Amino acid sequence: MGKKVVGKISNYFDKIGVAVVDLEGTIKVGDQLTIGDGEGSFSQAVNSMQIEHENVEIAKKGQSIGMKLDKNVKKGWKVYKE
Repeated sequence: MGKKVVGKISNYFDKIGVAVVDLEGTIKVGDQLTIGDGEGSFSQAVNSMQIEHENVEIAKKGQSIGMKLDKNVKKGWKVYKE
């Protein structure tokens, strides 16, 4: 089974390294994600995420989460889960 799109970057705050992800699927802490647009893609585990400044373990389709990332991303990049 290939990668499944679970979200899209809707905003990125480069000074603090946090992306806002609009979810199209469910993710949880510990999931391995691939983020990018092809050549600029990278993989990262979900270490923590927040909804409305509250830490959550699971986030579902239709929610928007804040997530700290290891690399810079761009608005519109897709988020994939294995």
